[in-house]
Amino acid sequence: MDRVILHCDCNSYFASVECIDHPELRRVPMAVCGDPESRHGIILAKNELAKKCGVQTAETIWQAKRKCPNLVLVPPSRGKYGYYCEKINALYAEYTDQVERFSIDESWLDVTGSAALFGDGRTIADELRRRVREEFELTISAGVSFNKVFAKLGSDYKKPDATTCVTRENYKELLFPLPVRDMLFVGPTAAQALNRAMIFTIGDLANASVERLTGILGRGGETLHAYANGLDTSPVRHIGETDPARSISNSITFRRDLLGEEDIKTGLMMLAESVGARVRHEHVKARTVQVQIKDTNLRVISRQTTLHEATDLTRDIYRTALALVLKSWRMDQPIRLLSLGVVNFEDGEAPVQLSLFDAPGESRKERGEKLQSAIDDIRQRFGRNSIASARLLDKEEDDIT
Repeated sequence: MDRVILHCDCNSYFASVECIDHPELRRVPMAVCGDPESRHGIILAKNELAKKCGVQTAETIWQAKRKCPNLVLVPPSRGKYGYYCEKINALYAEYTDQVERFSIDESWLDVTGSAALFGDGRTIADELRRRVREEFELTISAGVSFNKVFAKLGSDYKKPDATTCVTRENYKELLFPLPVRDMLFVGPTAAQALNRAMIFTIGDLANASVERLTGILGRGGETLHAYANGLDTSPVRHIGETDPARSISNSITFRRDLLGEEDIKTGLMMLAESVGARVRHEHVKARTVQVQIKDTNLRVISRQTTLHEATDLTRDIYRTALALVLKSWRMDQPIRLLSLGVVNFEDGEAPVQLSLFDAPGESRKERGEKLQSAIDDIRQRFGRNSIASARLLDKEEDDIT
């Protein structure tokens, strides 16, 4: 027996929430955007009228205004977005205990065992759409299918406020003509690589051989081949169940451009402090460090390196990231954004082999871990700013962030 999976996606979520308190915004093209003064001036969400004018999420404000000169811009009200997210997911939980959030405005529901109480998948999806509309003044689009990936594609298929059922009988007809970029987890870079290989649609992806796809995308090619052929078997998590972190990262778009080695060191130390703390909180160690740099022309480069030994120490993450940047970036070129992340996790409690060069007693790594643990304890008791790297004390954080 097939599972019955729903994917529910709130339509133009941020913009729609803003319209609840300001219904006059429903009558004009409007968009929620970051603060241009703090250099976060991009479109975060737009309503249907703005969408008809060609306004797109993630484009800059000036690009959106060029397309739609009378576009009304609204700052984000993040507290309200979380409030309605909780309310809507509580509504979903009335129908099943398997509700897995995909983002603040998207969730999967496994309603396989709910049919006796609430009807089939389409019936439940339609009832959820009605209740969200009536109880919260918001709309959702729902996909109904036998796996999570096809349910997600179904919710994207028709918007706003629509239900699309993707079945074993119709998935080739509905999904195979769609651009390969529409497939879940196919980003711009992967889409370009597939297009260069003459794979333009989801149908092309499904019909390509696994060997060919792995040659283009590595191990991810095999996964995407299974997804396109309806072979996704991943479960919908139960409420409160979480997966271990697959990556941990942080980024800063700076109030002023970073210029020179000293600025870069300060920015990287801020990021390393945050990322390192989160790695230790997850009780894991990371083997790969990644950096991303964006310049003032919005050009982006990404670099990564794999360590000989996994680490959860801020100093190791910082030094590795700094080496990547110094190797990859000219110091006379300004930096607008820095991102620092770690992946390839190992169990943080696993034993490690000692270095032959360590003196008897505690290893250098053990001493570093004890020091880091002491710093974490101080910050937990007295606040994040109670103790800081000398580099961050030398320069006020507000000077660059």
